[in-house]
Amino acid sequence: MISSGDALKSLAREAAMLPQEEMLEVGRKKQSLYIGIPKETEFQEQRVALVPEAVNLLVSNGHRVVIETNAGANANFSDNDYSEAGAKIAYSPEEVYESDIILKVTPPSIKEISLMKHKQILFSALQLTVQPGDALKKLISKKITAIAWDYVQDEEGVFPIIRSMGEIAGTTSILISGELMSNANNGKGLMLGGVAGITPPEVVIIGAGTVGQYAAKAALALGVSVKVFDNSVAKLRRIQRDLGQRVFTSVIQPKVLSKALKRCDVAIGALRVPHGRTPCVVSDDMVRSMKEGSVIVDVSIDKGGCFETSKITTHESPTFKKHGVIHYCVPNIASRVSRTASYALSNIFSPLLIEIAERGGCEKLIQTEKGFRHGVYVYKGTLTSSFLGETFNLPYKDLDLLISAL
Repeated sequence: MISSGDALKSLAREAAMLPQEEMLEVGRKKQSLYIGIPKETEFQEQRVALVPEAVNLLVSNGHRVVIETNAGANANFSDNDYSEAGAKIAYSPEEVYESDIILKVTPPSIKEISLMKHKQILFSALQLTVQPGDALKKLISKKITAIAWDYVQDEEGVFPIIRSMGEIAGTTSILISGELMSNANNGKGLMLGGVAGITPPEVVIIGAGTVGQYAAKAALALGVSVKVFDNSVAKLRRIQRDLGQRVFTSVIQPKVLSKALKRCDVAIGALRVPHGRTPCVVSDDMVRSMKEGSVIVDVSIDKGGCFETSKITTHESPTFKKHGVIHYCVPNIASRVSRTASYALSNIFSPLLIEIAERGGCEKLIQTEKGFRHGVYVYKGTLTSSFLGETFNLPYKDLDLLISAL
């Protein structure tokens, strides 16, 4: 007698042997993109979102790119470079804002938002907490989908553009320090490097994130002594592992930090916080105790700075002296090396734009890629950032719930 269980197994085997319907992947409908790159108008911004080589790649893939005249001039890219790459040169910002996707380095101004058309897609940095409150409301009223490139994550959960700009800022901070210590810039005449028989200069780095890591890497490559401070033991462990050698590390203990600052020749401020102001961990008295002619480069100045004596300076007048210590406090250090920074941005933007086209549009990528979705703060006119909603006292909705309702 055959049991019911055996009978079911027999039926399952017979079903498995029957011809099966072939399952074919549903083809993706590619989309041709119309991309606009306006000239950056924010003070001291010298980067451009796409370099000519990236424009050529996009145009070769069937996309249209319009760029405002002289948009790449500060990064030493001419209109002719872009024209030969296949871009259309626009001689008015209004023409650029006719495109479907606006690609910017800095957040849009009120004037630029007024030029945008309804239901446009905007890629730019998210710094709306330091922008006029009306900027966010105008984006919402125009049903814009706004994506902060600095909050887009890759498949490993890393913020690729923040990391890339951090790498540039960290390395450049050491190069700046070396310049400021030379006699040519009225420094104390020290070379930031190791020479046989001479005690090497000391560098203190406050912050063990990407900026701190690359500052340490550049300093060690020059042969100087490095000390790294951070309140995260995990970050301190990681920086030692990634550097591949033991360096002095410490949590931020005021007495230990003060002692290190008294001895150092260069201090780099590299602390970063997700939201709000950078904590000020170096007091006026600590700076006063530093050696005459030593150098402070406060990379954290764009969020308030971590030295009490820091105040914002410009690329034209980048330094000042306080208590005999040279301070360099220029926000957006990456703009100092605008061509390199533009290539770094472009290397991330161009594959992303191609993927958007391959998926059939920006909306499709928002629906399917969690990392990309992480950068969306306005979706078709609906605010989706809880932080911005609470900051400006505006209603917001969870983007995942909005997507699931589609």
